[in-house]
Amino acid sequence: QKCPAAERSMSGLVATRTVAPRDLSSCALPPAIRAKLLRAGFQTSQDLEDVSVLELSKETGLAPEEALRTLKEVRGDVASDVAPSAHKDSRSALQLLKSTQRLPHILTFCADIDNMLGGGVAMGEVTEFCGVPGIGKTQLGIQLAVDVHLPSLFGGAEGEAVYIDTEGSFMPQRAVEIAEAFSLHVSKMANLRNDPALSAAANSVATDKILQSIHLFRIHDYVEQIAVIHTLPGFLDQHPKVKLVVIDSIAFHFRHNFEDFALRSRLLNGIAQRLTQIATDREIAVVLVNQVTTKIGSNGGYLAPALGDSWAHACTSRVMLFWEAGSRFARLYKSPSRKCETVAYNIQAEGVRGVVRKRPRASEQGENPPPGGS
Repeated sequence: QKCPAAERSMSGLVATRTVAPRDLSSCALPPAIRAKLLRAGFQTSQDLEDVSVLELSKETGLAPEEALRTLKEVRGDVASDVAPSAHKDSRSALQLLKSTQRLPHILTFCADIDNMLGGGVAMGEVTEFCGVPGIGKTQLGIQLAVDVHLPSLFGGAEGEAVYIDTEGSFMPQRAVEIAEAFSLHVSKMANLRNDPALSAAANSVATDKILQSIHLFRIHDYVEQIAVIHTLPGFLDQHPKVKLVVIDSIAFHFRHNFEDFALRSRLLNGIAQRLTQIATDREIAVVLVNQVTTKIGSNGGYLAPALGDSWAHACTSRVMLFWEAGSRFARLYKSPSRKCETVAYNIQAEGVRGVVRKRPRASEQGENPPPGGS
């Protein structure tokens, strides 16, 4: 069955660089055929390298002659690519280091989580937050979509956000509450420093302006999800201020009514490659919200991120959110540069915040003063 929305999205894809493996959207294929290829999990020329005509026909529903023409078109286009173009984007390690260091982080407004991540959610990378329902994953996603607006004078990214909602969990009223608290906090920071430039910057992050700069996509099935992710580069070209993409959640449409696990793996692999490319090429932060599933091990059951072990490579950093003794905790489970660490956080009316540590009373410290005291 054809999906008109997917076909329209696919027909508007912008041609990518001629570097193998090549995105099928850059090949001269009819929109209907591109949609069928997408639904079957074929996204790049590499996916079709070892596929026969009969296999392609069976998996996509294309007539054999259509499958033959498709393979000729794709393989012919790839063969005509100019090989030297593959080297035009090479950079030295020093250039990469300097590029990473100049990018700001997006604060979560929980100092402990920000410190654990090395200053906040990194730009140019894919960060995943996993956890059980009710732990605050969507709250964190909305918080980041607001915090990305922090002006550069305050050390922020001063950008906009794309929020891809696959579950219908985005709550506009909650976004209003978090944005109002954010604006108030920034104004207080400016007033404390008594700097006219900071005051002017604080006035630029009014609640209405923040909400206008959160671009929401409501997704109803995995085809729409793939199509939106594939058309993101074109949208980002039109909205260059976007510095954050949140997908809440990445797993929802791939966990239900999906019997072909080989197809699911191909689709997810294509999504992972595209999101990594978007994050690195455009130097923006991609945040994935993921669910958890129960696995059985030698010591009994335990919670693990959804989509299996093969999905773990999709993110640069992974944070597990969990309950313990009635409190919320975040554990840095995977990072290329930070040590594993567990910190506490809280969800308040104002949004995501840290846990206030109470100072011990004098009576709790004992009657005698510490050594060296008067």
